[in-house]
Amino acid sequence: MDQAKRAERPPGRGRLTLVLIGALFALPVAVGWIAYLAGWVPGTTSNYGTLLAPRPIAATPIAALRGKWVLLQFDGGACSPHCEKKLYYMRQVRRAQGKEMSRVERLWIVTDAIAPRAELLSAIEGTRIARAGAEFTAAFAAEGARTDHIYLVDPLGNLMLRFPREPDPARMVKDLERLLKYSGFG
Repeated sequence: MDQAKRAERPPGRGRLTLVLIGALFALPVAVGWIAYLAGWVPGTTSNYGTLLAPRPIAATPIAALRGKWVLLQFDGGACSPHCEKKLYYMRQVRRAQGKEMSRVERLWIVTDAIAPRAELLSAIEGTRIARAGAEFTAAFAAEGARTDHIYLVDPLGNLMLRFPREPDPARMVKDLERLLKYSGFG
Protein backbone atom coordinates (compact mmCIF):
# COMPACT_ATOMS: atom_id res chain seq x y z
CA MET A 1 0.00 0.00 0.00
CA ASP A 2 2.84 2.44 0.81
CA GLN A 3 4.33 1.73 -2.58
CA ALA A 4 1.05 2.52 -4.27
CA LYS A 5 0.92 5.95 -2.60
CA ARG A 6 4.54 6.63 -3.51
CA ALA A 7 3.86 5.72 -7.10
CA GLU A 8 1.01 8.26 -7.23
CA ARG A 9 3.28 11.21 -6.22
CA PRO A 10 4.82 13.17 -9.04
CA PRO A 11 8.54 12.54 -9.41
CA GLY A 12 10.89 15.19 -7.93
CA ARG A 13 8.43 16.58 -5.38
CA GLY A 14 10.76 15.72 -2.49
CA ARG A 15 13.65 17.44 -4.23
CA LEU A 16 11.58 20.57 -4.80
CA THR A 17 10.68 20.68 -1.08
CA LEU A 18 14.34 20.29 -0.15
CA VAL A 19 15.39 23.09 -2.53
CA LEU A 20 12.71 25.42 -1.16
CA ILE A 21 13.81 24.76 2.44
CA GLY A 22 17.43 25.39 1.46
CA ALA A 23 16.45 28.64 -0.29
CA LEU A 24 14.54 29.75 2.80
CA PHE A 25 17.66 29.43 4.95
CA ALA A 26 20.00 30.91 2.32
CA LEU A 27 17.84 33.98 1.66
CA PRO A 28 18.91 36.01 4.75
CA VAL A 29 22.57 35.33 3.98
CA ALA A 30 22.10 36.43 0.37
CA VAL A 31 20.22 39.59 1.36
CA GLY A 32 22.92 40.45 3.92
CA TRP A 33 25.67 39.92 1.37
CA ILE A 34 23.90 42.12 -1.20
CA ALA A 35 23.37 44.86 1.41
CA TYR A 36 27.05 44.69 2.35
CA LEU A 37 28.18 44.97 -1.27
CA ALA A 38 25.78 47.88 -1.83
CA GLY A 39 27.35 49.76 1.11
CA TRP A 40 24.23 49.81 3.28
CA VAL A 41 24.95 50.87 6.85
CA PRO A 42 22.48 50.00 9.62
CA GLY A 43 20.68 52.86 11.39
CA THR A 44 21.96 54.53 14.50
CA THR A 45 21.59 53.08 17.96
CA SER A 46 18.55 53.88 20.02
CA ASN A 47 20.44 55.33 22.97
CA TYR A 48 21.21 59.04 23.20
CA GLY A 49 24.04 58.96 25.71
CA THR A 50 27.42 57.53 24.77
CA LEU A 51 27.72 53.96 25.99
CA LEU A 52 30.94 53.45 27.92
CA ALA A 53 32.75 50.21 28.53
CA PRO A 54 31.39 49.23 31.95
CA ARG A 55 33.92 49.73 34.70
CA PRO A 56 33.27 49.42 38.40
CA ILE A 57 33.35 52.59 40.47
CA ALA A 58 33.86 51.42 44.04
CA ALA A 59 34.77 54.73 45.69
CA THR A 60 32.82 56.05 48.66
CA PRO A 61 30.43 58.50 46.95
CA ILE A 62 29.12 55.77 44.62
CA ALA A 63 29.35 52.90 47.13
CA ALA A 64 26.92 54.77 49.41
CA LEU A 65 24.36 54.85 46.56
CA ARG A 66 24.73 51.24 45.51
CA GLY A 67 21.39 49.81 44.41
CA LYS A 68 20.28 53.07 42.73
CA TRP A 69 20.81 54.53 39.27
CA VAL A 70 23.00 57.61 39.75
CA LEU A 71 23.09 60.73 37.59
CA LEU A 72 26.46 62.29 38.35
CA GLN A 73 28.27 65.48 37.43
CA PHE A 74 31.64 67.02 38.25
CA ASP A 75 31.87 70.78 38.86
CA GLY A 76 33.44 73.34 41.14
CA GLY A 77 31.61 74.73 44.14
CA ALA A 78 31.23 78.15 42.50
CA CYS A 79 28.95 76.44 39.94
CA SER A 80 28.91 78.30 36.62
CA PRO A 81 25.67 78.73 34.65
CA HIS A 82 26.53 75.55 32.71
CA CYS A 83 26.88 73.70 36.03
CA GLU A 84 23.50 75.01 37.19
CA LYS A 85 21.89 73.91 33.93
CA LYS A 86 23.28 70.37 34.38
CA LEU A 87 21.97 70.24 37.96
CA TYR A 88 18.57 71.40 36.72
CA TYR A 89 18.55 68.79 33.94
CA MET A 90 19.47 66.03 36.39
CA ARG A 91 16.61 67.07 38.67
CA GLN A 92 14.10 67.25 35.82
CA VAL A 93 15.19 63.95 34.24
CA ARG A 94 14.77 62.25 37.62
CA ARG A 95 11.33 63.82 38.18
CA ALA A 96 10.21 62.80 34.69
CA GLN A 97 10.54 59.15 35.72
CA GLY A 98 7.30 59.44 37.71
CA LYS A 99 6.75 56.48 40.02
CA GLU A 100 10.21 55.15 39.11
CA MET A 101 12.06 58.27 40.29
CA SER A 102 12.84 56.68 43.66
CA ARG A 103 15.21 54.37 41.76
CA VAL A 104 17.33 57.34 40.62
CA GLU A 105 19.71 59.48 42.70
CA ARG A 106 21.63 62.63 41.78
CA LEU A 107 25.24 63.21 42.81
CA TRP A 108 27.32 66.35 42.41
CA ILE A 109 31.03 65.79 42.84
CA VAL A 110 32.53 69.13 43.89
CA THR A 111 35.99 69.32 42.37
CA ASP A 112 37.42 72.16 44.48
CA ALA A 113 37.33 73.50 48.04
CA ILE A 114 34.69 76.17 47.35
CA ALA A 115 31.39 75.66 49.17
CA PRO A 116 28.25 75.87 46.97
CA ARG A 117 25.94 78.87 47.50
CA ALA A 118 23.01 78.41 49.89
CA GLU A 119 20.38 79.44 47.32
CA LEU A 120 21.78 76.89 44.86
CA LEU A 121 21.65 74.17 47.51
CA SER A 122 18.00 74.94 48.21
CA ALA A 123 17.20 74.85 44.46
CA ILE A 124 18.76 71.40 44.06
CA GLU A 125 17.36 69.91 47.24
CA GLY A 126 17.80 66.15 47.26
CA THR A 127 20.99 66.20 45.21
CA ARG A 128 23.81 64.56 47.12
CA ILE A 129 27.05 66.49 47.24
CA ALA A 130 30.45 64.89 47.77
CA ARG A 131 34.10 65.59 47.24
CA ALA A 132 36.31 62.98 45.67
CA GLY A 133 39.98 62.51 45.00
CA ALA A 134 41.86 62.19 41.73
CA GLU A 135 41.60 58.39 41.78
CA PHE A 136 37.81 58.59 41.74
CA THR A 137 37.62 61.19 38.98
CA ALA A 138 40.15 59.34 36.80
CA ALA A 139 37.65 56.49 36.37
CA PHE A 140 35.30 58.76 34.40
CA ALA A 141 36.10 58.93 30.71
CA ALA A 142 35.58 62.28 29.05
CA GLU A 143 35.76 63.92 25.68
CA GLY A 144 37.26 67.20 26.82
CA ALA A 145 36.75 68.04 30.49
CA ARG A 146 34.86 65.81 32.93
CA THR A 147 32.89 68.88 33.95
CA ASP A 148 31.32 68.99 30.47
CA HIS A 149 29.23 65.87 30.93
CA ILE A 150 26.54 64.19 33.00
CA TYR A 151 27.29 60.52 33.70
CA LEU A 152 25.04 57.59 34.55
CA VAL A 153 26.17 54.88 36.96
CA ASP A 154 24.14 51.67 37.22
CA PRO A 155 22.88 50.13 40.50
CA LEU A 156 25.83 47.74 40.60
CA GLY A 157 28.26 50.67 40.65
CA ASN A 158 29.38 50.47 37.00
CA LEU A 159 29.90 53.58 34.91
CA MET A 160 27.57 53.17 31.96
CA LEU A 161 26.62 56.30 29.99
CA ARG A 162 27.98 59.77 29.32
CA PHE A 163 25.68 62.49 28.05
CA PRO A 164 27.04 65.25 25.78
CA ARG A 165 28.03 68.75 26.86
CA GLU A 166 24.71 70.36 25.87
CA PRO A 167 22.32 67.46 26.49
CA ASP A 168 18.77 67.18 25.27
CA PRO A 169 16.78 66.46 28.46
CA ALA A 170 13.93 64.77 26.57
CA ARG A 171 16.35 62.26 25.07
CA MET A 172 18.00 61.75 28.45
CA VAL A 173 14.57 60.95 29.88
CA LYS A 174 13.99 58.34 27.16
CA ASP A 175 17.36 56.69 27.82
CA LEU A 176 16.69 56.47 31.54
CA GLU A 177 13.08 55.32 31.06
CA ARG A 178 14.28 52.50 28.84
CA LEU A 179 16.92 51.44 31.33
CA LEU A 180 14.50 51.50 34.25
CA LYS A 181 11.89 49.59 32.27
CA TYR A 182 14.17 46.73 31.27
CA SER A 183 16.34 46.61 34.37
CA GLY A 184 15.40 44.56 37.40
CA PHE A 185 18.09 46.32 39.44
CA GLY A 186 17.72 49.48 41.46
